[in-house]
Amino acid sequence: QVQLVESGGGLVQPGGSLRLSCAASGFIFRNYAMSWYRQAPGKERELVATITGTERSTNYADSVKGRFAISRDNIKNTVYLQMNSLKPEDTAVYYCNALAPTWYSKRNAYWGQGTQVTVSS
Repeated sequence: QVQLVESGGGLVQPGGSLRLSCAASGFIFRNYAMSWYRQAPGKERELVATITGTERSTNYADSVKGRFAISRDNIKNTVYLQMNSLKPEDTAVYYCNALAPTWYSKRNAYWGQGTQVTVSS
């Protein structure tokens, strides 16, 4: 069955760095666009970054441009989010998302369980 398992969250000081990982299984990983979302307490879930399946084109929310980098390893079936220069407003639960390509007959979308990132002094 499909699984997305996030790891790497934790508590860091402002200005620090953290790398999140999402290990995927149960689907053809290289065909899926992968994204990181985050949700802070009392706020809606927001898109942080996206990377396409084979082309590896990336897009970022304005709030994280220049600080975060999304990448993927299509051999290890893992997507990463490198987070640098972290700010308190980056504090949130971070979720991994997989979206099937448009040429699939079913536009499946999968979610991980989330990992907590806390940025505080």
